[in-house]
Amino acid sequence: MSSIGTGYDLSASQFSPDGRVFQVEYAKKAVDASSNAIAVKGKDGVVIGVEKPVISKLHEPTSNRRIMNIDRHIGMTMAGKLADARKIATVARDECSNYRARFGGPIPLKLLAERVSLFMHAYTCYAAVRPFGCSIILSSYESDGPHLYMIEPSGVSWGYYGCAVGKARQNAKTELEKLKHQELTCEELVKEVTRIIHIAHDEVKDKDFILELSWVGEVTGGKHEFVPLERVAEAEKQAKAAMEESSGSEDDEDL
Repeated sequence: MSSIGTGYDLSASQFSPDGRVFQVEYAKKAVDASSNAIAVKGKDGVVIGVEKPVISKLHEPTSNRRIMNIDRHIGMTMAGKLADARKIATVARDECSNYRARFGGPIPLKLLAERVSLFMHAYTCYAAVRPFGCSIILSSYESDGPHLYMIEPSGVSWGYYGCAVGKARQNAKTELEKLKHQELTCEELVKEVTRIIHIAHDEVKDKDFILELSWVGEVTGGKHEFVPLERVAEAEKQAKAAMEESSGSEDDEDL
């Protein structure tokens, strides 16, 4: 009974006999079924890349963005339920505003990640609520350099050099581990993130998608901003060319 959750998955506050909380696991499955999102920390900033599925040709390309501004120096992306992520974004913005009003300056990302993770964890402790069905990635650029954190539906937060969530997260992680990220600038990371997003998308052979890219670092003066559309188009063109070249070389080796 405990292995499939029957009788033990009706409440987020209930443990199964083998110590599992099934509603948290269901939330993680919602994240794993989502489109891919990755983020990489370089030597002068952080770049975030997200694939936004094209569900209908009638939708405006700029609607339902999966990358959000939380504060001037903090950006957020997500994988999973977008509506859940919007609630977390509102909470994170309130935390930034309260900190600025009380202390007169921007909140450190480490502190924000701790506060948001505690909020998400609270929704796994009570029977009247359910866990958030999304994982959150937060990025910032501060006086001591770039920072990157990811928060899971359970409320656990980790600092990362590079992270990936979504359907093809394992393939994306494999590509991220090959990067010498600490030697790369934001300009270079934009190309690498675009390439990895396309590789991950091709692995699962999913629907068409719109690529969203943002960065925060020296190139933006410490502010979180979306990457200009012309640079996104150029990065996609280079990524597709690199993938075709790689595919051609593999075919030659097989021959």
